[in-house]
Amino acid sequence: MKTKIFIAIAGIALFAACKGRNGRYEIANNSSSADTVGVSTASDTVADAKPKLVKTADISFKVKNVQQTGDSISHITAKFNGMVVHHQMGSSVERSEDIRLSNDSVMRVSAFNTTADMTVKIPSEKLENFMNHVSHMGIYVTSRKMDIEDKSLDYLSAKLKLKNRREMVAQQKTGKIKIKDPEAVLWLKDDMIDGQINNQKIDEAVNFSVVSLNFYQSNTIYKERIANDDPSAYKMPFFNRLLMALSNGWYLFIELIIGLANLWVLILAGIGIWMAFKVYKRKYPALKV
Repeated sequence: MKTKIFIAIAGIALFAACKGRNGRYEIANNSSSADTVGVSTASDTVADAKPKLVKTADISFKVKNVQQTGDSISHITAKFNGMVVHHQMGSSVERSEDIRLSNDSVMRVSAFNTTADMTVKIPSEKLENFMNHVSHMGIYVTSRKMDIEDKSLDYLSAKLKLKNRREMVAQQKTGKIKIKDPEAVLWLKDDMIDGQINNQKIDEAVNFSVVSLNFYQSNTIYKERIANDDPSAYKMPFFNRLLMALSNGWYLFIELIIGLANLWVLILAGIGIWMAFKVYKRKYPALKV
C-alpha cells in the first residue's frame, strides 16, 4: 500500500516538474517533444527509498544552579558529538528593598530569578539518551516533548523532479528539445539548485535532531552594602540644625533693623506729620468729631 502511494505521488510530482514554474519551461512545438523529454519512473526509487524521519524535542525543567547546568549541557552535547547553536541566560530583579545602616550607606536586599534557553543539535540516534541525561540534571521536569515528522514523500518528490530536470537540461544542450525563452533555462537550473539544497536540509534534519531547552532556578536573595543615593538622608543632627536656625533668625532680625535704618527719612517725615496733626487738633478743637 505504501509503495502505491509513493508511485502516485511521484507521478503527480513528475507531471508538475515537466510543467515547471507556471509554464515557464514551455517547450517549442514539435511532434517529437513528448518523446524526447525523459520521464523519471518512481518504481526503482521507491524500492531504494529510506525513511526520512525528522525528530524535534523540547524540555523545560527546574535546576539548582542555571549557570552550572548550562555548562554541563554544553559538555554533554560535545560528548554526544552535537553542537550548541543557541545559548541565552538572563536574570531579572523581582523585588528590592533598601535597609538604612547609616546616613551614607544602606543594605540593599534584592530577590531575582535566573533563566536560560538553549538550542542544541544532537545526532538523531542519540536523542533519547541525551534527553534522559538532561532530565536527570533538574530537580523536576516541567514539560518534555518529542515530535517525529516523516519527510520521505517530500524528499522523494524533490529527488524525482531534480532527475527529470537534469534530463531536460541534457536534452536541451544536445538540441533534442528547444525552450522558447532562454531565461527559462536559468530558472530551470535555479530550481534544480533549490531542490538540491532542500534535500540537503532534510538530510541534515534527519541526521541531527534539534532540541530546545529551557531551565530555571528558585529566586535568589542577594545582599549588598551600597552608598545611600537619597539626598534627603544627608542632613545635620537636630541640635546643629537648631543652632543654625537661631543664628539665621538673629541674622534676619539684624537685616530688618538695617532695612528700617535705611528708611529714616520716611520715619522722620511720618513723625513730623503726626505731630503737626496733633497740634492742629489742639488749636481747633471744634473739628473733633
